[in-house]
Amino acid sequence: MRPDNRKDGDLREVRVVPDYIQNLPGSLLMEQGKTRVVATASFENKTPYFLKDSDKGWINAEYAMLPGSVGPQRLKRERNRTHYRHIEIQRFIGRALRNIFDMKSINGKTLFVDTDVIQADGSTRCVALNAAMLVVVKLLKHLVFENMMAEMPELEIISAVSIGIKGDDIMVDLNYEEDSTADADINIVSSEKKNIIEIEVFAEEKPVSSRLTRKAIDLGIEKNLELIQIFKGHL
Repeated sequence: MRPDNRKDGDLREVRVVPDYIQNLPGSLLMEQGKTRVVATASFENKTPYFLKDSDKGWINAEYAMLPGSVGPQRLKRERNRTHYRHIEIQRFIGRALRNIFDMKSINGKTLFVDTDVIQADGSTRCVALNAAMLVVVKLLKHLVFENMMAEMPELEIISAVSIGIKGDDIMVDLNYEEDSTADADINIVSSEKKNIIEIEVFAEEKPVSSRLTRKAIDLGIEKNLELIQIFKGHL
């Protein structure tokens, strides 16, 4: 039994509060266990220079852990830190979001997604990505409703989940205590069609076997399908 009395294959409880920020077409608060993320989505009618003449739009993601998110030991704002963890995570989020639909459907537009961790208890990048995915879809629906897009693009809904390996045990949706003591931490992004978007594997001090890694990936895809069914209730 895990510290929070979950079985190894149990996800943490997911709660979504829509329209968490006023006056934005896409915003929500997502809670997954004790990890809480505020996500917002907005847009502008221009694209980065490197997309010139490409007929494509773009999605840009930002991620931050707010100073009080880790408790009384106040975290410095990530833009003032030198480890650049937040940059790596926002690239992770942006790459995944650009797999949800064809970027040509938002030609001439850049969608901006901001994810702020207001309380951290493990798996923050996965929860942030899941929240970001929901607000992007909400923003697309707003653009169609306001006649700024002709129609909704075809979507392939995605989800991210963390998998931990400790000894021969494989655990789903890690909290901080589990994340900090696992032999390996694996983040899996996959779609409702079981397509893989990204897999990150971090082993600590010793390599993880390919057998356990394959089992972890299969379990992650299965659990992402469970999360996607939850998320579809909020789309």
